[in-house]
Amino acid sequence: MTSSTTPVISPPGAARRGPHRAWYVAAVAFVAILGAAGFRATPGVLITPLRAEFGWSTGTISLAVSVNLVLYGLTAPFAAALMDRFGMRRVVALALLLIAAGSGLTVLMTASWHLLLFWGVFVGLGTGSMALVFAATVVDRWFVRHRGLVTGILTAGGATGQLIFLPVLARLAEGPGWRWASLAVAGSALVVSPFVWWLLRDRPEDVGTTALGAEPVAARTAPGTGTGTALGAGAGAGTGAGTGTGAGAGAGNVALRAVGVLARAARTRPFWLLAGGFAICGASTNGLVGTHFIPAAHDHGMAEPVAAGLLAIIGIFDIAGTVASGWLSDRIDPKVLLGVYYGLRGLSLMVLPSLFAATTEPSMLIFIIFYGLDWVATVPPTVALCRRAYGADGAVVFGWVFASHQIGAAVAAAVAGLTRDHLGAYDLAWYGAGALCLLAAGMSLAIGHARNR
Repeated sequence: MTSSTTPVISPPGAARRGPHRAWYVAAVAFVAILGAAGFRATPGVLITPLRAEFGWSTGTISLAVSVNLVLYGLTAPFAAALMDRFGMRRVVALALLLIAAGSGLTVLMTASWHLLLFWGVFVGLGTGSMALVFAATVVDRWFVRHRGLVTGILTAGGATGQLIFLPVLARLAEGPGWRWASLAVAGSALVVSPFVWWLLRDRPEDVGTTALGAEPVAARTAPGTGTGTALGAGAGAGTGAGTGTGAGAGAGNVALRAVGVLARAARTRPFWLLAGGFAICGASTNGLVGTHFIPAAHDHGMAEPVAAGLLAIIGIFDIAGTVASGWLSDRIDPKVLLGVYYGLRGLSLMVLPSLFAATTEPSMLIFIIFYGLDWVATVPPTVALCRRAYGADGAVVFGWVFASHQIGAAVAAAVAGLTRDHLGAYDLAWYGAGALCLLAAGMSLAIGHARNR
């Protein structure tokens, strides 16, 4: 059974007072992504306190981080389909509640499997539902103009979350204790949830407007009936009107749509090159630097709050680098940008082991600034290539590509922890990640010209 809505979309040429509604939606999404990134980055400041209190090895704690990273990635493509079926607002609000539960319950844990369950599973599922695929979905539905720029801004929300949360959580962990850090994460998630429910809207049609830069259109069937959702997917792919191959076609079965998109994309060469490169991206950022930089610096005599502050500086420069990358993605071939980003990242990681010291030396600050500019600058060109190659399915395809990012991060987090346990240092992990980044640069340049599907 279908129902129709009364046309409320402004006619061509109608004056609009104030900023377009898309900017408000983007602002709310930015706050949610900011929180998700901050929540997910927290284990980096907990490794040393948990090791000290419970006697757990770095490898054991890293396993929980790996579970978190895997679920963070694998949830993303299904979250994209869930947002098509139930709406972004419901999915994101419930995800925040799940994060609050997982983080809050960690204060009660007495065994390592509790960490696996609470921080690995609960927080992993929650943050995965607000992963970068959420940013891609917002951009696809609400923007036709400024897509690269907005993708960069939303992606920078992750860096901002790291900037805000890491120093505060590190000081809580070192002072009152790691339990206060976990409760701070839980409380922050609970505070953000009602604002998401109140302000976030799923599609422009829900509030009687069109995507920013789109031509006004006639009213469509209400969302959820199979045709109304096609508008958002079609417009998001840059094809104009909805084609019926996007969200509307898969609204009946979320899992089948996500898996079906993967099956189609997996038969194409660009998908594997993008997924392989992004897996290395995850290994060299979230998995290695994001998880192990603080304990690695601590091994060289640096205080944890100081090391966390350096990661926060990465967050500052990541904002500038990611927004600039979004702007460049609208003007330069995205595969070229990816090749440059990965190549420079690989070279910098090979230098890092020689930079660690008990104090913050100028050479380390130079690395931090450079790495910050490059941290997730890879996201806007990757989203652009997914959109170019897979059209209306681009957001879900990016969800699977992002899943590979987190699988790479999970493997790196676990391997680096084992490396530290068995060799007493992280040096081999840094060199290996650097070599993989050089490989990712070559893979990106080999993507070629993708074809619209």
